[in-house]
Amino acid sequence: MRERPTMASKRLDLSSICDICGKARSTRKHARCSRIRQKTKQAEWATYMDNIAAKKSQGGRRYAR
Repeated sequence: MRERPTMASKRLDLSSICDICGKARSTRKHARCSRIRQKTKQAEWATYMDNIAAKKSQGGRRYAR
């Protein structure tokens, strides 16, 4: 029995080809590519989380009687 659950329960949304360097992810370490990807995605995630926070703050009582 496992002490910890697995980190990913399903396949990740990343393709097998690196979008930064264009090479297969399985051939070498992609730590540098991963850092570049995280920097570019950080702005996308920030706007996404801001939108979620705005929805939560704007939403009233859905099932008021």
